[in-house]
Amino acid sequence: MAAGGALVLRDEDLDPARSQPHFRQAIMEDLSWLGLSWQEGPDVGGPFAPYTQSQRHPLYREAWRRLLDGGWLYPCRCSRKDLALAIQAPHDDEGIYPGTCRPTTVQGKEEARANWRFRVPDGETVEFEDLHFGPQRFVAGQDFGDFLVWRRDDLPSYQLAVVVDDAAMRITEVVRGADLLKSTARQILLARALGVPSPAWYHCELLRDEEGQRLAKRHDVLSLRTLREQGKQPSDLLADFHTTGSFSSALDVRQ
Repeated sequence: MAAGGALVLRDEDLDPARSQPHFRQAIMEDLSWLGLSWQEGPDVGGPFAPYTQSQRHPLYREAWRRLLDGGWLYPCRCSRKDLALAIQAPHDDEGIYPGTCRPTTVQGKEEARANWRFRVPDGETVEFEDLHFGPQRFVAGQDFGDFLVWRRDDLPSYQLAVVVDDAAMRITEVVRGADLLKSTARQILLARALGVPSPAWYHCELLRDEEGQRLAKRHDVLSLRTLREQGKQPSDLLADFHTTGSFSSALDVRQ
């Protein structure tokens, strides 16, 4: 890379039902076809292996314990529907948790097979400089509420896993979509509670279709594999990226 950094490919396979080996292989094949190459990842290894999140469970559990001991967590008994987004990258449609299970006093008591939420410091302003959109400002308890960090089926949330991995892998810059701006504020709070640094952030516009709908798996949009089968070339897609100034995937960089 021109800046002398390393590009890291991380397999974020926390959801067992949606993460199969052939999906991982397809991701690597599609990214390689697009012209991307990485210096560290599941296929090439590296100094901070493993690069597959399902193999990094002990690290997440240790971070959960530190948060619990610090009084940041409390058990949540809301329905499965309420918890459905915990394992995925949450977007602005996550909503604000109404505090149904939030205790009136700080709790640090462990419970077996519980869902755990991070108690945000209500009223605290989280500010950061985005390398694309400029200064960002979110208020805990107003722009977002208490969020899940661990599920009762013993899986960490996306929020906790990426904070732990970014710190452990010494990631210095994250490039990802603008739909995760608010998620960045949550991750900054987690990093502060864990006493680890946060990377620099570059959030970019999302790729959208002709009707303005953002391209995402949940909307059954065209995949890179489908575009390849239709005869599209990497140069066609990269030209679109340069024209729109957008990129819809997340890249982790260490310098």
